[in-house]
Amino acid sequence: MAGQAAKKEKTPRLKMPEQEPHVRARNFHEVPLGLTAEMAIEEAGRCLQCKKPACVPGCPVGIDIPGFINLIREGEFTQSIRKLWEKNSLPAVCGRVCPQEIQCEGLCIVGKKGEPVAIGNLERFAADQERAHGTGELPPRAKPNGKKVAVVGSGPSGLTVAGDLIVKGYDVTILEAFHKPGGVLVYGIPEFRLPKAIVAQEINFLERLGVKVECNAVVGRTVSVDELFEEEGYDAVYIGVGAGLPRFMNIPGENLIGILSANEYLTRANLMKAYLFPEVDTPIPIGKNVVVLGAGNVAMDAARTAMRLGADKVRIVYRRSRDEMPARTAEIHHAEEEGIEFFLLTNPTRYFGNEQGRLTGMECLKMELGEPDDSGRRRPVPMEGSEFSLDCDLCVVAVGSGANPLLTQSTKDMQLNKWGYIDADLETGKTRKKGVWAGGDIVTGAATVILAMGAGRKAADSIDQYLSWGW
Repeated sequence: MAGQAAKKEKTPRLKMPEQEPHVRARNFHEVPLGLTAEMAIEEAGRCLQCKKPACVPGCPVGIDIPGFINLIREGEFTQSIRKLWEKNSLPAVCGRVCPQEIQCEGLCIVGKKGEPVAIGNLERFAADQERAHGTGELPPRAKPNGKKVAVVGSGPSGLTVAGDLIVKGYDVTILEAFHKPGGVLVYGIPEFRLPKAIVAQEINFLERLGVKVECNAVVGRTVSVDELFEEEGYDAVYIGVGAGLPRFMNIPGENLIGILSANEYLTRANLMKAYLFPEVDTPIPIGKNVVVLGAGNVAMDAARTAMRLGADKVRIVYRRSRDEMPARTAEIHHAEEEGIEFFLLTNPTRYFGNEQGRLTGMECLKMELGEPDDSGRRRPVPMEGSEFSLDCDLCVVAVGSGANPLLTQSTKDMQLNKWGYIDADLETGKTRKKGVWAGGDIVTGAATVILAMGAGRKAADSIDQYLSWGW
């Protein structure tokens, strides 16, 4: 096997074409441009087609990775997307935003002695090829079984539950609080990383399968979970409302004008389409000297959005080192290419403002790394006397988010943990409330799209078992 891997590595991993950094830093068009059919076939040829593929266990939804890649290698693009659909109803999304480097690609045998097969890029290719040239044929669906399931929230976990159950014959309705479905895929992830048309196409695929989508349906306000059972006749309810409660740092000056959460900033830019100004005139603060606090994917999204909205300077301030940054490697790389500066081992301690109450800067403290904390990352320790100031007129706080309390606080006998997240079995999604499942960020806290989808897959299987055999 090792010799075979070395032989395959003679064909280097194909780099996906991208917009040039100086061009893309000022537009919202997608950064990677996609593989051509010829490039996809060549990259697929690097796959060893292992008899015991290490990549598959690294995929939270269990895609037959060698199977779909081999079909691309043979030019069978239509069959390739159908192989993906067996396990993943959102391949165009996953191909763009999954952290493949720490999941499937991180376990790829070819990657042991060279660059792993570009599994994510090939998944994106198969989905994009279907969208552009496909027949529109849908996967088979079982006969209707007369059972109704409500899915609360249209983020990645909810969409996965809906996609899995609709093909098994269930009557599925998604209830979405916002005016457009997609959850974090449309309000959190910018156009240049995940175009809204891609999300809309994936949701349209589910609708063509028979999933009903109701927007402006605020479960916990317009209707309760109990009423979904008692008055609307649902047999099971899945809760996937995410973790969209903004979190701040509670430091002096935080109420100054010009400081806002990444949740609000990205929602205005993405779902409310401030990025399309002047075609869409959604109000959003435009900073010339912007600081983003945090170093996850949300922080990278906010920083890169600020640059595209016209900032002269954008800086990321993060209290740990580069090794602890939770953002995807590709997102950090893209941000650096686009001219975003990184102030690492740096922690803000207070904000400065002018007489009008507007932000003018912040005081920061240099940090050094001590022993690991509960997260496994080394704990930052302040360095005495290392204070310095940063000028800024806009600060976006991207240091995490909390559990969305709207539904959970209005639902009796819904068990929560000490952080306010729903207490659910991580293997099945079952809550302690009969007939109710939950998954994604409202159970685990903020995580990745694919992990939320994996939770949705487990919950769908459990719901199917319950409605077939009982609790």
